[in-house]
Amino acid sequence: MKGREFKDAVYEQLSHVAAAYGSPKRIEIIDVLAQGERNVETLSAETGLSVANTSRHLQVLKGAGLAVSRKAGLQVFYRLAGPEVVEGHRVLRIIAEARIAELGRAAKAYFDGADGMQPIGREELMERARTGDVVVLDVRPAEEYESGHIAGALSIPLEELEKRLSGIPLDCEIVAYCRGPYCVLAAEAVRLLRQRGRKAVRFAEGYPEWRDAGLPVETFAPEDFRPAKIQEKTT
Repeated sequence: MKGREFKDAVYEQLSHVAAAYGSPKRIEIIDVLAQGERNVETLSAETGLSVANTSRHLQVLKGAGLAVSRKAGLQVFYRLAGPEVVEGHRVLRIIAEARIAELGRAAKAYFDGADGMQPIGREELMERARTGDVVVLDVRPAEEYESGHIAGALSIPLEELEKRLSGIPLDCEIVAYCRGPYCVLAAEAVRLLRQRGRKAVRFAEGYPEWRDAGLPVETFAPEDFRPAKIQEKTT
C-alpha cells in the first residue's frame, strides 16, 4: 500500500466515526448510554424516538464501533464500547462551546430561566460534601442511579421530587445533579426546590464527568438517606 492509499484509508475510517457523532439524536443516545447500559425500549422513551428509529441510530453507533450490544431473552441491551466514546462526546462539546456562540447563548437562556443559579464545580462539591451538611441529590431515573452514582447521593427522580420533599432534611443545602452539563433535570429540580423554600444549587457537570475524573462513586443504594460525606479518594 502506498502512502496516499494509506492516508485515504485512514481518513475514510475517521470520517466513518465522525459521521456516527453527526446526528443530534445519536449524540443524545450517547449521552444516555454514558450513564449505563439500556435496552432499546428505554432509549426510545428517553429520547422521544420510535423504537424503529432508535434501533437504526444504534446500528450506526455499533457499526462505527461506538456501541456494543447483548441479548437477554427477547431484549437487546446496548452500552458504549469504551470510555473513549464519552471522551469524544466531551471533546465535541468543548469545541462547540469554544467555536459556536449560539450554543452558549442557548445554554445561558435556558439555565438562567430554569434556576437562575451559578452551578458549582467538582472541587466545591467535594468540599461541601465533606462537611456533612449537604444532601447530594441524584435526580436521574432510578435505573441510572442503580448503574452508578456519586458516593452517598440520595436518589429521587425528578418526577418524584415534589411528593418526596419530606424525606430531605430541612436544615441542609441540596446539590442536585443529573447526566451532564446540558441535562435539564437538575436545573428543574433546583427550581422546584427553591420554590418550596429549600436552599439548592446545581452541580455544573454530571455523573459521567465525576466518575471519569476518578472521584468516589457507588453502584448500590445507601442503606439510609442521611446526608453523607464524600470520602477522600484513596490512592
